[in-house]
Amino acid sequence: MNGGSTSASPPGQWTADELMHGKAGDVSPPTSPNGSATTSGGQKKRFSMKAMRSPAKKSTDPLDWGMPGHLTKEEVDVFMKFRDEVEKRGGEFKSTVYSFSLIEGEAYCLTRWLRARKFVYDDVIAMVEEATEVRADARKHEFYPDPVSALGCGPSLFMHCYPQLYPGKAKNGCPIFISKPGVLNTDAMECITSLDGILKFHWHVMMHDYKQRLMEHKKAHPDFCNFQTVTVIDLEHLSTSQLSKRALSIVKTQTAIDSVCFPETMNRTLVINAPRFFSMTWGIIKGWIDPRTASKIELISSRKTWEARLRELCDEDEIPSDYGGKGPATTSALEKEYAPEGVLQEHFQLVHVGSSGHYNVAVPAGSEMEVTVWSRSVNEVIVSIVDENVKSKVFVGGVTFTHTGGTGDNDKPSSLLLTKERIVGPAKTKIKFESKAGRFSSAGNYFVSCSMFEKK
Repeated sequence: MNGGSTSASPPGQWTADELMHGKAGDVSPPTSPNGSATTSGGQKKRFSMKAMRSPAKKSTDPLDWGMPGHLTKEEVDVFMKFRDEVEKRGGEFKSTVYSFSLIEGEAYCLTRWLRARKFVYDDVIAMVEEATEVRADARKHEFYPDPVSALGCGPSLFMHCYPQLYPGKAKNGCPIFISKPGVLNTDAMECITSLDGILKFHWHVMMHDYKQRLMEHKKAHPDFCNFQTVTVIDLEHLSTSQLSKRALSIVKTQTAIDSVCFPETMNRTLVINAPRFFSMTWGIIKGWIDPRTASKIELISSRKTWEARLRELCDEDEIPSDYGGKGPATTSALEKEYAPEGVLQEHFQLVHVGSSGHYNVAVPAGSEMEVTVWSRSVNEVIVSIVDENVKSKVFVGGVTFTHTGGTGDNDKPSSLLLTKERIVGPAKTKIKFESKAGRFSSAGNYFVSCSMFEKK
């Protein structure tokens, strides 16, 4: 089961003597995104419990608060009490704490949870207990190792509706995460999955994708202990009309898990391309956030400025080309990572059907195409595929399609594979929808997925 047993001790667990006088070989990671785990002479700094207790060199940087090497005596006492309780309870309680596995290391893992509740012991214990309960059902399903089963559709469809990716790593070793809520298409998302599917898929991403990236980097770089992300929130194209109840529910579904089950995993967040209305709102919101969290979030609207800031945090090869770097563009990176096996290219389109609607797709020479339609509209439509220019040439005759399930947020949508036989290119196709409810009615939204394969 993913997450596995955590009955073993974390690597580098300290003895009583080491807790008092330091553990040779432990290297303190940079707490600031621009930080360095080296001294001015380039020598690696040693992390010690003695340094944790020492008030002599108290840092004034809010990002250092609660990090190993910067704890007060009182915080160390809470740390040790929490550590003992984790080992005493073991089982699911310990698995929850070490959700990214024991490889994270004791000091850095436990202080993440402690910082999240400001070292108030009872609050930390309550948080872990809540997180254990929240993740219980997902754990029974091994955190959904198959993303298609989790979503109810291919991940490439989800990423088309809500692009999110890990394109590389920042200079401090943290994964870079780019999310594009500005182009979140809730109407299309509603056609292909449910809020329950999004929830399950997020568990998959955190426990089978993000976790794996952290573990691989840790194995390659044993000194890496900063299990956090440098996040880019791209608000380009965001409008007030997009801030619908459903859009907010999708974002809330993801953040609710992270805030309870994966605390303190934000190293730095850049909010870029923010529209004016959001910038004005942020000025108010920032006053409600504690200084340490606020200091991690930067709101930058100027492309020149945020590109420069990204280059400060990340090497150019790790930054996508559409964000000012030399790495693959986000669109091509998503296509490469999430395209189903054997698929050369995918085309997606949300079609709003009043009395009728259509979508034109060209099938290149040497390729053949599969077409699937997704919807949760209960209105019947007739779907056909004809030649774009020669209407008498029919690839798929009229097929009746309607959603047969429920219409709640957690009810799965319906889908239909139109092409029992693939359409062979070269061909210019027109996918047509005709409502059976009449010319003055509105049938609803239909999401079309076209997959290109190599011609057999």
